[in-house]
Amino acid sequence: MNTRALRADVLLFLTAAIWGLAFVAQRVGMEHVGPLTFNGIRFALGALALTPLIMVLEKKRAPGFAGADRKGMAVGGLLLGLALFAGATLQQVGLAGPQLAEFGLEASTAGKAGFITGLYVVLVPLFGLLLAQRPGWGTWVGAGLAVVGMYLLSVTADLTISFGDLLVLVGAFFWAGHVLLVGKLSPGLDGVDAIKLSTVQFAACAVLSLFGAVVTEEISLAGIMGAAPAIAYGGLMSVGVAYTLQVVAQRDAQPAHAAIILSLESVFAAIGGWIMLGEVLTTRGLVGCGLMLAGMVLSQLRP
Repeated sequence: MNTRALRADVLLFLTAAIWGLAFVAQRVGMEHVGPLTFNGIRFALGALALTPLIMVLEKKRAPGFAGADRKGMAVGGLLLGLALFAGATLQQVGLAGPQLAEFGLEASTAGKAGFITGLYVVLVPLFGLLLAQRPGWGTWVGAGLAVVGMYLLSVTADLTISFGDLLVLVGAFFWAGHVLLVGKLSPGLDGVDAIKLSTVQFAACAVLSLFGAVVTEEISLAGIMGAAPAIAYGGLMSVGVAYTLQVVAQRDAQPAHAAIILSLESVFAAIGGWIMLGEVLTTRGLVGCGLMLAGMVLSQLRP
């Protein structure tokens, strides 16, 4: 492996770690603010964090470079923002322990949410069937492993699933749809315009989330200050820093390496939940996590 490829793998590993630990921040933030308030401020920070990167890359462009169509960028960013809003909202509400407890409902944990959200890796090629694409055997076997793992991780012996896990699972379908939208909208964009598109989607998600928060949640300065470290991590690190690392790394990374390393996001979520939040997985849950991770990796290696 050459030096540039090795550096790319290290950066992707850091990206997976940052994204995985973000599930811990999301859980912690729910102790102080509502899920829509958390997401609204988080994605607003993420959009602002990418602005300096856009300015730097713009200066490196050749004079007279036209760039992408602004109207198309705005429409595409709004569509992506809607999908992002749906997936992020379902995920965040699923992690909202105090809020769900008020209704006698059980929230998901950081570790479980990380693995369940990771199912989008398997769902994307399966959704490709609707687009006349034909997934290979690895996708089908990977999907089977993921389903069995999901059952062991989230479904209890009396065949029940927590409300939080169910919301995160539904959210995974929106994450998969988001990936497919990115695949449709991003071809032909250079690095600068791709980051611009992401910034527009983060801004759209922030506006939708904040509007929903104003309508449905009680927003207080004390709550925002209490959640500030978690919000800052979710916005600046998970969106700003991690996205930048991914863009830089995937210039030199091998696609198979990138897929496998980024799948470790769910593992970091489980480790972070265990160390920082005291979350414990049963033997049954650990086996389920292992099967889900195997399914995710296999679906990427043999799509």
